[in-house]
Amino acid sequence: MSEQGREPSAPFGVAEVTGPSMYPTLRGGDRLLVHYGAGVRPGDVAVLRHPLQQDLLIVKRLVERRESGWWVLSDNPGAEGDSRVFGTVPPELVLGRVRVRYRPPRPGQRSMRARVSWVLSSVRPVLSDRSVSRRLRAR
Repeated sequence: MSEQGREPSAPFGVAEVTGPSMYPTLRGGDRLLVHYGAGVRPGDVAVLRHPLQQDLLIVKRLVERRESGWWVLSDNPGAEGDSRVFGTVPPELVLGRVRVRYRPPRPGQRSMRARVSWVLSSVRPVLSDRSVSRRLRAR
């Protein structure tokens, strides 16, 4: 995941998804509207600092709040690089909640019709999945 700019100074920012860990919710190349400092709950998709490499930003689903921090998982069950590997994430490393994902427009989309079609097909809210923590406890 890469972030446009440096430390967030505004409450909203844009980040870009790289890699397949959040597929099918997010795909490589998707842009994310991130609400920095927003309250988070289990089921939310969040941007956080990797607990073992804090200069690396990652996007994961917050599954469960534990004493030692957040248990986070990838939406892609075959992907690695979540709490199954590095354990819980301290709350201070959770930077913000993902509100919207959009795919960048393709080059040449200049007409109003093409732009409206892009907005209708490429811009989606990123919704919470409250059933995630129930599935984890059921294991």
